[in-house]
Amino acid sequence: MTDVDERVPCAHEMRSCAASLVARVTARGRLPLDYSERSLRVVDFLIDGLRKGGADPERAHDTLLGLGAYVGEVLVRRAGARWVDFDDRQRAWSGQPVGVRMPDGRVWNPLGKVRNRFETGSPEESLLLFYLKLHGRTRRAAA
Repeated sequence: MTDVDERVPCAHEMRSCAASLVARVTARGRLPLDYSERSLRVVDFLIDGLRKGGADPERAHDTLLGLGAYVGEVLVRRAGARWVDFDDRQRAWSGQPVGVRMPDGRVWNPLGKVRNRFETGSPEESLLLFYLKLHGRTRRAAA
């Protein structure tokens, strides 16, 4: 297990991790982090701001973790997913200890997706596009 794995909460802690990020980020401003699909555009904006501000991955770890938890929580609340702890094979594949399982059984890695957006800055790594292209989602009211 890597140092990063030791600092990442397990599946049952991800909802509170997302809520903590929302409280921290919205305390000073009116950022619309309301767990809607549209709010994923704000996540893209926040990650781009971290990149432009020169944050290194280690210093940005907690914020990226919170953003990944938030993205996963959007999937839970809006697409019918549920948080799952990854087994050893899934950890090796994803580089993360947790992810979400969609109603059709597919497993996705929102924490890794956020990290990819941060590392590459590529528009193809947009979290909003990730949601819109997501397989296995269902429409569901906010929890």
